[in-house]
Amino acid sequence: MRTVVDIDEDSLSEARAALGTTTKVETVNRALVEVAALAARRRDLTRLVSGEYSDLADEVLYRSAWR
Repeated sequence: MRTVVDIDEDSLSEARAALGTTTKVETVNRALVEVAALAARRRDLTRLVSGEYSDLADEVLYRSAWR
């Protein structure tokens, strides 16, 4: 799908350098993937810190999972 957007050239240049991309399309697409992955990592870290994965510290439960 083709979409026309105004992109800040300085930000694009910085993103291109950070991502190691060469074209605008590649840079924008990689940046979108990276932002989505970052959001997923943040969600996982929030769950980990909140204790949602506290079962991971349960040695008995952990050992029984591998039997």
